[in-house]
Amino acid sequence: MKIAQTGMITALLLSTALPAFAQSTDAIAATDLNIRSGPGPQFTVVGVIPGGAETMVEGCLDTSSWCQVKFGEVTGWSSSDYLAVNVDEQAMALTTRPASVEVNSVTYEDVDGTMKNQTQGAAVGATLGVLTGVAVGGPIGGIIAGGILGGAAGSAVAEPEEKTITYVTTNPVETVYVDGEVVVGAGVPTTVQTYELPQKEYRYLNLNGQPVIVDAETNTIVRVIR
Repeated sequence: MKIAQTGMITALLLSTALPAFAQSTDAIAATDLNIRSGPGPQFTVVGVIPGGAETMVEGCLDTSSWCQVKFGEVTGWSSSDYLAVNVDEQAMALTTRPASVEVNSVTYEDVDGTMKNQTQGAAVGATLGVLTGVAVGGPIGGIIAGGILGGAAGSAVAEPEEKTITYVTTNPVETVYVDGEVVVGAGVPTTVQTYELPQKEYRYLNLNGQPVIVDAETNTIVRVIR
């Protein structure tokens, strides 16, 4: 997707000239992006990179789409599907590992003994499906309308009302896990159970440890409740 088509992200990426060779890589969060304590959706959220903000990428795992990041004082792991880099005036997901951007390879040491839980979560995710982008062009293209350009842009559905958000927070449901990160604009697999809300155009669930509101017709995430 050409940067000229991505509005806010255009200026951000053009103003961030990425060095061809560096110990770390700068990237832009294409939407509000979780920082987790480990490389997977099963791990605790320890921070959030705001959509459009720049973060330092210390390196990425060779075998998955998770990268070690540092944003402010917070260090953790974020999904490279939603970390954008500037390549020939195009916004590209770091997952693609573009040749012109050097990305360090890192490993994850299970110092807290949580790898077993992560593995179990991945197995559950494999059965329930994968979070997907909502537009042609993969995750980066998919979240442009629903991410840094302001909520469910272009959608005819109204924003969730405050009473809807309150209902979600006061009526918790069991967490389910799928592969991928929870972001506005991602599509939830239809195999995953969602729950009714008083505001009928929406449903909700707890996904990868976070309450989310989805469009009842499209199963697209329209709000992540943090």
